Amino acid sequence: MTGGPPDRLILTRQVTREAIRLYAEASGDFNPIHVDEAFAARTPFGGIVAHGMMTLAYVSEMMGKQFGEKWLSGGVMRIKFRGPARPGDTLTITAERQGDEIISGKQYLKYTVVCRNDKGQPVIDGQVLVAI
Repeated sequence: MTGGPPDRLILTRQVTREAIRLYAEASGDFNPIHVDEAFAARTPFGGIVAHGMMTLAYVSEMMGKQFGEKWLSGGVMRIKFRGPARPGDTLTITAERQGDEIISGKQYLKYTVVCRNDKGQPVIDGQVLVAI
């Protein structure tokens, strides 16, 4: 991280049925809203949606790629789920540096994070903190 922390981070990920299936297997979460098209079609979502924690994992992936062990050993997420991610969506995750924050005497880099689908709708937003 030469030159100081970045002001902006960005990551894009494609949501696929295969990724959702693999996430269901890894997590053990086979809620039919994620894996059963007939069931999901009868819900207010009108079809299959990705696991919220799957989309949140993309935020963690982006931060981990940038900050490595600092993120993995002490990253903090303050996140709200705003809407569904669906198969076929391209998600764009951005993090904008907002300065520093002190928690219990420890200094953190603070970023505002937003995950949007390809229609520009927020899926996740909030803040992430990285200990420095």
